[in-house]
Amino acid sequence: EISQEDLEENSRELVDAADRFGMANLKLKAEACLVRNATFTPDNILDSLLYADSKNCALLLEKAMDYVVENRNEVIKKVSFEDLPGSMLRDFLAALGSKGQSGKGESDFEYMRVCELRQRLHAKGLCVDGSKKAMVALLKENS
Repeated sequence: EISQEDLEENSRELVDAADRFGMANLKLKAEACLVRNATFTPDNILDSLLYADSKNCALLLEKAMDYVVENRNEVIKKVSFEDLPGSMLRDFLAALGSKGQSGKGESDFEYMRVCELRQRLHAKGLCVDGSKKAMVALLKENS
């Protein structure tokens, strides 16, 4: 078991290692720690988005996108999004569409927050690790 102190100090490295070796529980713990301690700025948001996407850290990606949505005027002035994968545009649009809405329909998974998707996957005994797109597809497949 990893101590909370080690988790806090090495969360990014633990995400990297857990992702590389397929240790989903450790990855989720380290990702949750990253999310709790994340401080986004226009200077680091692009790196945070790319990192979260590359490691399939859906919760971290969601928090980073929330930052962009909430601070869009400042972010648009200072950040070039040319290096973002095109698939992330859909995630941004979903983040914009879901802001301030508490779920649309029972099976409208695209608008659900990552925590809710993970709860539903867990309740069905399915894997809770992966990108939001993968979680949505898994829920649709098993509904």
